[in-house]
Amino acid sequence: MKRRIIVSLVFILAILLCAGLVGFNLFRDKMITQFFANMQPPPQTVTSVKVEAKTWTPSISAIGTAKAANGVELAVQVGGVVKSINFKPNQNVEEGTVLVQLDDAVDQADLANVQAQVKLAEANFERSRQLASRGIAAEATFEQNQAQLATSRAQEARVRAVIDQKALKAPFSGIIGIPQIDVGQYIQPGTVVASFQDLSSMKVDFTVPEQMAVNVKLGQEVRVGVREGDLPFKGHVIGKDPRVDPKTRLVAVQAVVEDNKDGAILPGQFLHVEVVLPEEPNVITVPQTAVITSLYGDYVYAIEQEERAGSQVQVARQIFVKTGRRRSGVLEIISGIAPGQQVVASGQNKLQAGATVKINNTIDVTKLDASGLADGQ
Repeated sequence: MKRRIIVSLVFILAILLCAGLVGFNLFRDKMITQFFANMQPPPQTVTSVKVEAKTWTPSISAIGTAKAANGVELAVQVGGVVKSINFKPNQNVEEGTVLVQLDDAVDQADLANVQAQVKLAEANFERSRQLASRGIAAEATFEQNQAQLATSRAQEARVRAVIDQKALKAPFSGIIGIPQIDVGQYIQPGTVVASFQDLSSMKVDFTVPEQMAVNVKLGQEVRVGVREGDLPFKGHVIGKDPRVDPKTRLVAVQAVVEDNKDGAILPGQFLHVEVVLPEEPNVITVPQTAVITSLYGDYVYAIEQEERAGSQVQVARQIFVKTGRRRSGVLEIISGIAPGQQVVASGQNKLQAGATVKINNTIDVTKLDASGLADGQ
């Protein structure tokens, strides 16, 4: 009897133990499921920017080539032996300075001979004039002496012109380059001596698409620089071709930069050019980094407040937008978002729609340059 009671108790305890284990496992699975169902991923750290309606300054971007407003390749007009070179490379030269002197010894001797002939012709002319006025000399003799004087003076002027051509002078003030000739060298007419440039003002030649050429006017402001997005020099349009190149469908334009500080722009240099167009008010813009391009279109992540688990959190909402023009890291938004909204400026690669975010704007990504450093760093 006792044995049967003991077996029964053991059996009941075993059943209770099994039931307890099964119940515990079910409870544990339920709690784990609820835990993971209610668990939210940690918020992603992003930077943000407020959408604003600003005054937009549209522009036409182009690539140009610089040349000096006054710039030439200096060459001699006549041939001869180089007697002296009166300049050094990169020397500032004033207008009228003799840069190269060719040997003119023979011409100087010819000048002395002609000057003697002029003096003799002047004396004969004056004597015949006095005699003619008294009625002593014939009128024909006076006219002959007068013609001889004119011929002698013309010969003197010709010799002086040849001598002047053998002294190569600076046609304007500027900077002269490396000499291409040597002392004692015989050079032919047209031989280039050196490059001579006035760097105080520069002309910039560039082209614009035929569709935009109508927006380019004489006197219109242009901005010029050697790096894209960094255009410190200002100028204005001075010319535009009245025709479209049928091969390239482009229109040639020329601008002038009148204040080339310290010769920062050099002739022949590759330049970035922006033709500034009239301002447009109330244009919605965001940094280009805020817009993501996908197969379905362009979109941004707008940051909104939402209540989750009894507390307010910031959530990223995906919003598709229609974009417009771009300029200096800024993108025009035609539709999709409105001024006052806050959008993610960087960190989108970690986001998905509905994800919670944490804003950290200690670094303004809208002011980063191409090297990844903020302005001033």
